[in-house]
Amino acid sequence: MLSIKRLPHFAFLAFVTLAAPVALQAQTAPQSAPQAGTRPIQTADDPWLYKGSDLVHDDAWKFGRLSNGVRYAVRRNGVPPGQVSVRVRMDVGSLMEQDSERGFAHLLEHLSFRGSVHVPDGESKRVWQRLGVTFGSDSNASTTFTATTYKLDLPMATSTGLDESFKILSGMMTGPAITSEALNAERPVVMAEQREQPGPQVRLQDAQLDLIFAGQKLAEREPIGTVETLTGSTAETVKAFHERWYRPERATVIVIGDVDPAILEQMVVKHLSAWQGVGPAPETPDFGKPSTGHPVAASIVEPAIPPIVTMTTLRPWTVFSDTVIFNQKRMIDMVAIRIINRRLETRARTGGTFLGAGADLSDIARSANMTTVQILPAGEDWEAALRDVRAVIADAQETPPTQAEIDREVAEIEAAFKQRINTAPVEAGAKIAEDLAEAVDINETVTTPEASYDILKGAIEGKFFTPENVLASSKKVFEGTATRALVNIHAPDANVLTKVAAALSANVAAAGNRKFVGDVSFDALPKLGEPGIVALRQTVLQAAQIDQVTFSNGVKLLMRQDQSETGKVYVRVRFGRGLNALPANRQTPAWAGEPALMASGVGSYGQEELDALTGRRQIGLDFSIDDDAFVLAAQTTKTDLADQLKLFATKLAAPGWDPNPVLRAKAAILSGYAGLSSSPDAVVSRDLEALLHSGDPRWGIPPRATIEAITPASFRKLWEPLLASGPIEISIFGDMDANETVDAVAATFGTL
Repeated sequence: MLSIKRLPHFAFLAFVTLAAPVALQAQTAPQSAPQAGTRPIQTADDPWLYKGSDLVHDDAWKFGRLSNGVRYAVRRNGVPPGQVSVRVRMDVGSLMEQDSERGFAHLLEHLSFRGSVHVPDGESKRVWQRLGVTFGSDSNASTTFTATTYKLDLPMATSTGLDESFKILSGMMTGPAITSEALNAERPVVMAEQREQPGPQVRLQDAQLDLIFAGQKLAEREPIGTVETLTGSTAETVKAFHERWYRPERATVIVIGDVDPAILEQMVVKHLSAWQGVGPAPETPDFGKPSTGHPVAASIVEPAIPPIVTMTTLRPWTVFSDTVIFNQKRMIDMVAIRIINRRLETRARTGGTFLGAGADLSDIARSANMTTVQILPAGEDWEAALRDVRAVIADAQETPPTQAEIDREVAEIEAAFKQRINTAPVEAGAKIAEDLAEAVDINETVTTPEASYDILKGAIEGKFFTPENVLASSKKVFEGTATRALVNIHAPDANVLTKVAAALSANVAAAGNRKFVGDVSFDALPKLGEPGIVALRQTVLQAAQIDQVTFSNGVKLLMRQDQSETGKVYVRVRFGRGLNALPANRQTPAWAGEPALMASGVGSYGQEELDALTGRRQIGLDFSIDDDAFVLAAQTTKTDLADQLKLFATKLAAPGWDPNPVLRAKAAILSGYAGLSSSPDAVVSRDLEALLHSGDPRWGIPPRATIEAITPASFRKLWEPLLASGPIEISIFGDMDANETVDAVAATFGTL
C-alpha cells in the first residue's frame, strides 16, 4: 500500500479534495538555556530512541538492540484484550531508489507478502487467516518516501501464533521469494494501483511535488514508481535492491500487546538475531535541501478539482534532536499558526474572496521544513483570495496578538493534553505502535502523556507564550529559502505564471479588522424548561447492563456505565424520522443539513461563539442524517456531559439561523461539483444511492440546480420544523455516573 502524506481536507467541504504532501511533525527552534530540573541530554547509544534527547523516557517500553543492529521495542498493552500488534519498519523508501529503480521499494513490499525462505508462495496469508487475521486491515504494509513499514495485528495471540507470525515476518525481511514467477504475478497488481489512482488528484500532487521540491529527489520519487521502471524490473534487479537496503541495522521492530514483554522480546531475539546483511552497508543518500534558482510559480488546469492555491515557504530539514526546549519553541510556532488559522476561518465564515484557508507547519521526508498555506477561492478569482489571505498573514506579522488570543489557543492545547492523560489507559496498542514507528521516521521520541503535559506547563510557567514571542514566530514561519505557489484553474491562461509570481511578491496591506469574541458561557444559552420526570427506569439487557429510562415527555434514554472507557463518554441523540421525514416527490435543501445546520448556531451564539464555548472542553457538535432519524453525536467526558447535553437540547429548542454557513456550503459544493463527473468512481459515488432507491430524491447527491437554488430562507423553512420533531432517543455509554446522567438528561431533553 502506498502512503503519501496529504494536506488535511477542509472539514466543511464534503465534495472537495485537496492533496499535498504534508503533516505537522516538528519545526526547527532556536536554542536557549535549558530550564532548571530538566534531564541531561542522553549521549549514550541506548536506549536507542532517546539518544540526543532530554525527554522523560516512557518506561512502559523496553528498548533493545541485537548484536546485528536490529533495534526493537516491546511493551504490554491490553487494548483490545488478547491482541498483539507488530510493526517492522525498514529504513528504506522511494528516496533510496536509483533512477532505474523507481517504484522498487513499493514493489518489494508486495513481493514480501507472497512467500519467503520460510513459507511457500501465498502460505503466509493462509497461516494468518487461521490465526484470525484479516488481510488489509490486520495485515498490511505501507511504503513512503523514507520507509517501508509492515503491520500485523494478531487478534488473539497465542505462543504458537506469535512464533509462526515472527517466523513469517523474519522471512519477509531476510529472504523474500523474489522470483520471476512471483514478480510477473505481482507487477500487474502494483501497476493496477498506479492506474486506479484518481487522475486529477494525481496530476495536482505531481505538480505540487515538482514545484515545491524542485532540485530535490523528492520531486521525482513518488513511491508508486513509473510504468517504465516497473515494466523493466527483473527478479535480479529487485533482489539487488533488497540485498542493498534490507539489512538488520536498518530495521526497527515494535511489538506491543496483551502478552508478557519478556515473551515478545524472546520472539524478536529468536527470529531476527541470525539476520546478516549482504555486502557493505550503503550510506543513506543525500536527499538535498531547498534551494533558490527554481521557478516560484506553477499551474494546472483541472476542471474536476475546485480552484485551489497552494503557497509554500521552504527551509532545510533540521530535526536533529528531540529536546524539551525544541518542543517548547515549537509550541510557540503552533500557537502562531493557530491564531492565523482562526482569523482566516473567521473571514471565510463571514463571506469574502475565499471559502476556506489554512496554514500548516511540517517536516517532509527528511527533505524540508515547510509552511504551507492552502486556499479555496470563492469562485474563480484566486488572485483576490491569495491577496486577502496574505493580508491576514501580514497583519499577524506586523501587530502582536492579544494575550487573550494566545491564552485561548494555549488553553485548547492544554485541554487536549489533559484528555490524552485521561484516555491513556484505554489507548489501543496498535495506535501506540504506530506512534512509535512515526516517531522513528521523523527522528523524534515518545514520552508519557504526563511528561508531554509537563513540557507544556514548563513553557507556560516560563512565559514562552507572550505577544512578542508569538509575533516573532509569526514572522519566522513564513521566512525561508524560497516561497512558491501553485494554482489550479478551470480554463487555460497564458499569463497565469506571471500572475502567480506577481501575486506572491505584491505588497499587501495588513488586514487589521480582527474579530474578538467576548465572554461566552453556557449560562447565556436560551433557558430550557423545568426538568423532566422519570416515568420508568428498567434494565433492558441484563448481560450488558444496559438501562432504559423513559421520561414523562416521551424522551427515551439508553445508557451503559462502563468504567473501562476511561475518560470517554459517547453521546448519540436520534430525533425525528430522518430521510423518511422528507418529501419523496421533490428535491429539498436537506443536503445542506450536515455542512450547515450545526454551524448555523444555537440561540444568539454563532460559529465563533460556539468555538469559544467548546474549544477548551471535550464537547462535540456532529450532525448526520440516517434513513430513520436525524442524529446528533459527540464524544465527551463525565465532567462535560451535562453541558454537552445542554448544547444539543438547546440546538433543538432554540436553533440559530446564521445565513453564512448555508451560503458557504452552497459555494463550496458547487466549486467541487464538476469533480463528481471526473471518473467512473466519482460518478458511481454520485449516483449509486439514488439508483438503488429508484431515483428517490431523498437519497444521493442532488442535482446542481437544487444546490444552486438553496437560500438561507428555504433552508430554515425545511429544517426548523424538523428540529422540533420527535421521537427523541438518546444513547449514552462510557465512563460516567448513571444517576448523574439521568439527572442531566432530565434537565435538558426532559424539558422539551
